Amino acid sequence: QVQLVESGGGLVQPGGSLRLSCAASGTIFSINAMGWYRQAPGNQRELVAVIRSGGRTDYTDAVKGRFTISSDNAKNTVYLQMNKLKPKDTAVYYCSADVTVWDRRDDYWGQGTQVTVSS
Repeated sequence: QVQLVESGGGLVQPGGSLRLSCAASGTIFSINAMGWYRQAPGNQRELVAVIRSGGRTDYTDAVKGRFTISSDNAKNTVYLQMNKLKPKDTAVYYCSADVTVWDRRDDYWGQGTQVTVSS
């Protein structure tokens, strides 16, 4: 089994910064991609950013230029640096990992961490 543990959420004023972390543990043969999703009240969960095993990154348009996703492969950890935060960034942020264990490939999710942007 694979576990994802997130940290780094909290309350921040508009224009501020936060850094989210997500560490994957358990039986992992390879991580194909890790990403961050978010879900605001009344909205569907949406992809924020993803980083693939080759290092390619993708971002939703709303965060381009403000958020940066990175990873430490030795630690099976992904980070999301969030700068110039806006109230509309307020949501529960979820980490996701596309993991291969033996010959099986599955998606795993963290428990979520709340990010609130408010003055």
